[in-house]
Amino acid sequence: MSDSNQTHFSNPSTFILLGIPGLETAHVWISIPFCIMYIVVILGNFTILFIVKREPSLHEPMYYFLCMLAITDLVLSTSTLPKVLSIFWFNSREINFSACLTQMFFIHSFSMVESGIFVAMALDRYVAICYPLRYSTILTNHVGAKMGVALVLRGCVLVLPIPFLAQQWPYCRTNIIAHSYCEHMAVVKLACADISLSNYYSLSVALLVAVLDFIFIVISYIQILRTIFSLPTKDARLKTFGTCSSHLCVILVSYVPSLFSFLTHRFGQNVPLYFHILNANVYLLVPPMLNPIIYGVRTKQIRDKLLKLFTHKGN
Repeated sequence: MSDSNQTHFSNPSTFILLGIPGLETAHVWISIPFCIMYIVVILGNFTILFIVKREPSLHEPMYYFLCMLAITDLVLSTSTLPKVLSIFWFNSREINFSACLTQMFFIHSFSMVESGIFVAMALDRYVAICYPLRYSTILTNHVGAKMGVALVLRGCVLVLPIPFLAQQWPYCRTNIIAHSYCEHMAVVKLACADISLSNYYSLSVALLVAVLDFIFIVISYIQILRTIFSLPTKDARLKTFGTCSSHLCVILVSYVPSLFSFLTHRFGQNVPLYFHILNANVYLLVPPMLNPIIYGVRTKQIRDKLLKLFTHKGN
């Protein structure tokens, strides 16, 4: 390993992923909860997709956005977890250079797509609560489809320069990545070149998208709350707010770990490396696991259809 650590090369054919440095002896134990969570991700999100596809009454923008979120969660978790588990179980640490850049692209682009889906969901709730009589004419399935395409294009177009720039740098120090997957900064910091352009671009895009999306969501919910508090009865206010509760829970589940990861990465210099990497894995695994559970429990239409499905099978 020491020899490969000193090897000089400008165009590596493979990188070596270390998994979680400092916790190598615990890899097998860490893999157990990771594997269980990944199974829940697969089952939960495919269940949401199956129910929405099967029930014509759910064929409207709100549930199509939920399907987009399920697909995005499946892509995010599947982009990383199979390789992470292969490192933990089989010590399969090598990853092709092109595969590494592809993984990087999918992680960052679909993280951006997910943020956009939260904005679309906030817009859906805003129209449904503030303009209920015009909901079906404002947010048609055609409009929802256009929004979905725009969100995917936004994520892909803005993130595409990141792996493209990473491909241009010469890597002459080492091909060993101290991470469990090809996270952007973990890769480009191995380059023996000035990577300021990569740093500034990735940070600017991430902050711009996150801040704009968050502002849009906050504005939407300010208008929603104003409408809710203007309702005449407490029961009406609670019932209307209940339609937003699942979306708010999903936003918190997704944004809190990402904000924590960002803050510890930028300002937690004294935080151990293994904690950074564990948190980076949790951020891409826990929200995709919890999102379908939250919608399944807190959304009456999904819950009713799920109970109907299992009851019908039981009979």
